[in-house]
Amino acid sequence: MSLVELVRFDNRVEADLARLNLEVEGIEAVLFDADMHSFGWGPIMPIRLMVLEEDLEDARRLLPTL
Repeated sequence: MSLVELVRFDNRVEADLARLNLEVEGIEAVLFDADMHSFGWGPIMPIRLMVLEEDLEDARRLLPTL
């Protein structure tokens, strides 16, 4: 099992909402680089929403606008 990137965000709130939406549906998700983003690295290092590779297609269906 490995983590893969689902989508990138420039905004912590949007990233957390997407993560929570996935978790409500039973898909575990984590945010990478969220702490770096809060230190002002946002334009250089966006927040990455990561899911298990096996959950990638389901996650894409649940968040179709991404």
